[in-house]
Amino acid sequence: MSPIRVLLATALAAAATLALAGCAPAVALEPAADANNPQCAEVTVRLPDVVAELPERGTDAQATGAWGDPATVLLHCGVAIPGPTTQQCQSVNGVDWIIDDADAPNYRFTTFGRTPAVEIVLDGDAVASSTVLADLAPAVSVLPVTGKCTALGDADVPIPTDG
Repeated sequence: MSPIRVLLATALAAAATLALAGCAPAVALEPAADANNPQCAEVTVRLPDVVAELPERGTDAQATGAWGDPATVLLHCGVAIPGPTTQQCQSVNGVDWIIDDADAPNYRFTTFGRTPAVEIVLDGDAVASSTVLADLAPAVSVLPVTGKCTALGDADVPIPTDG
């Protein structure tokens, strides 16, 4: 085979490899502690191809999802189940989320009253949290409901009285 044909064959093989690999590499994530929970598989197979108009990305960890290039929305299923909290809790399309804004504009949303728990981390400067949560609600809503967010006024808390 002539050197030109070898060079051409090598170039074609490299181009084919790049085409098969896709444009964006897999997002490197760590699986959550309970990522092997069978319920997480139920969530993962229902993850949408697009979230907040961002295309889905491949990930290298079980029970995870990512959208955008660079990755703007990250999802982990099987995170620690949150207990009672004073953090804000919001319901979006029937799924309750605890909102952690400590790292704003990066926000962390963790399901409340779902087992296993799902966590979403997003860049609030790039996407609207309401859109992200609405787009992911159908996948997350398959998880069993174990509780609901309540306002402090809804809680049955005895009020101390004097005397």
